[in-house]
Amino acid sequence: MSETSAVRYEVDGLVATISMDQPDSRNALSDEMLDGLIAAFERARDDDAARVVVLASTHEKVFSAGGNLSGFAADVALVHKYEGIKRFPRLFETIGTLGKPSICAARGHVIAGSLGVALACDLIIASDVATFSTPEINVGVFPFMIMALIYRNVGRKKASEMLLLGERFDAVEAERIGLVNRVVPAAEFDAAVADWAARLAGKSPVLMKLGKDAMWRQQDLPLAEALDFLRTQLTLAFSTEDIQEGVSAFFEKREPEWKGR
Repeated sequence: MSETSAVRYEVDGLVATISMDQPDSRNALSDEMLDGLIAAFERARDDDAARVVVLASTHEKVFSAGGNLSGFAADVALVHKYEGIKRFPRLFETIGTLGKPSICAARGHVIAGSLGVALACDLIIASDVATFSTPEINVGVFPFMIMALIYRNVGRKKASEMLLLGERFDAVEAERIGLVNRVVPAAEFDAAVADWAARLAGKSPVLMKLGKDAMWRQQDLPLAEALDFLRTQLTLAFSTEDIQEGVSAFFEKREPEWKGR
């Protein structure tokens, strides 16, 4: 295992775990934390030993408290604040273009900007004691940087309610509105995350990368352009050895042996 002062990175088998590790600040998204997350996801992207990435927190009750409020009011030139804010879109894009599936393990409270980090992941598993909130409006701010991700995951009216009222809701409600994929009892949380990670790691890495890249590229394309792009990707997939192996294994009633090419 290696780590920075803010983020830990470790690989167990085929699963890389990135853990926010500043419990004293409740994993506030400081510049240091964001830089650490970006570096960790870039490392996971380039790590051939990792086929799936889990984003977690070492804090037992809080995933992350969101943006660093003291930085919002700091007496710093606007140009420097503007430059610093670019860490958010860079992190979201790094996760989206990872080429590997990602799971957000929301054991505890997911607050403010950290909801955007969670939504940037492909899947979210939440403990039944976790809560979710976008309370920025209550302190005279607004969740600008995560708004695009919220509207891409939640229906428009519910998303507007979240942004404008800033109220907290539980994991069951988060699942109901499509914000998380699965809610599990706290005692079963680690096992549920490990199960999904193992299942994802067992898929063809080359087809997973092609699929993940396509998911990112097509999401905002007009329908005709998306279909044309996806036709090209499917044709490319036909050229891989893994697609031949997968079909052969299906008809031979055996587990496939992925070659990753």
